[in-house]
Amino acid sequence: MLRAFCFAVGVFIAMWGVTFLMVDQMTFASTVAPTIERDPSFRGFYVTLNESRQRVFNPPQWMAFCLMSVGTVTMLYSVALPKKQG
Repeated sequence: MLRAFCFAVGVFIAMWGVTFLMVDQMTFASTVAPTIERDPSFRGFYVTLNESRQRVFNPPQWMAFCLMSVGTVTMLYSVALPKKQG
């Protein structure tokens, strides 16, 4: 069972590496409702709605190769583990 778990973790990490290799930027949608703020220029009688803030993640090029190599080494380690006796 340890072999299968290590292999699955390695595949998961390697697939994230391939994903980071293919994308230039990830934009995460915010689930938080926009907040209402007072407009300080008009004594707060009117309220303005803020646009929902989105987080943008730009993965560096080296991160993709690092994740792919760590995933591959983990998969190779799982193959090299001794088989269960019995």
